Amino acid sequence: NIPVYKACCCYALQQYKEAEEEAAKAPKSDLKERLLFHTAHKRNDESAMMAHHQALTDSREDQLGLAAIQYLRSHFQEATDIYKQLLVDDREHWALNVYIAFCYYKLDIYDVALEILSSYLAKYPHSITAVNLKACGHYQLYNGKAAEQELRVLQQASSSGNIFQEHDLLQHNLVVFRNGENAIQVLPPLLDIIPEARLNLVIYHLRSDEAQEAFNLIKDLEPTVPREYILKGVVFAALGQRTGSREHVRMAQQLFQLVGASASECDTIPGRQCMASC
Repeated sequence: NIPVYKACCCYALQQYKEAEEEAAKAPKSDLKERLLFHTAHKRNDESAMMAHHQALTDSREDQLGLAAIQYLRSHFQEATDIYKQLLVDDREHWALNVYIAFCYYKLDIYDVALEILSSYLAKYPHSITAVNLKACGHYQLYNGKAAEQELRVLQQASSSGNIFQEHDLLQHNLVVFRNGENAIQVLPPLLDIIPEARLNLVIYHLRSDEAQEAFNLIKDLEPTVPREYILKGVVFAALGQRTGSREHVRMAQQLFQLVGASASECDTIPGRQCMASC
């Protein structure tokens, strides 16, 4: 099984082609199938994904791997269903509560996400991942000050006293909680580490009336969720109005139309705003 372990290391290093080459040397196993399932996702190979999906079993490991793929593909309800079933089978698999909370957060059901997260935090009150998620929930429900207050438990528990400087995600979220403060210093080095860093830097440039800088950051982004379509549309509209470019305004209209006409968004406030913007 050494080749498949090497393949896992390559995957962790984001060397997906090398991971598949190493996995090809390994005998058939559940781990190999899970690994190839995930490399197929990274390569956007739908046919390979389907083949490996069909080879998955009902084991906990395989179902966790499937749920992760569903989450990465923004199929949050499907991921939630898998995690909930696994939690029924093992109530003491505490991390499942965090995974479910992440799904509800992504579904914009913040109060439920916080409720589910509380059982995990009761056992692991200094978990950076869980505390950060709780802070994000408070940001969505209340404001940046409430969110930052939730992070103080990490600062108090830190032996170094510099926990915010030691963790990229916390640095990033503090910028958001503080309404863009220090965005130019903090966000650019995180563009290839935290996907949301690019989006938040785009928002910063828009608020600073820097449409061209915002456009340069988002022009090559392929949107996958409504918020990304909307933000890209806003940037195209802002630049189109600034430069008088009808082409950019037309592209903005198309992006808004995609969101406003989609079955999942047409009855939401953002969806209706998009239709009004067309």
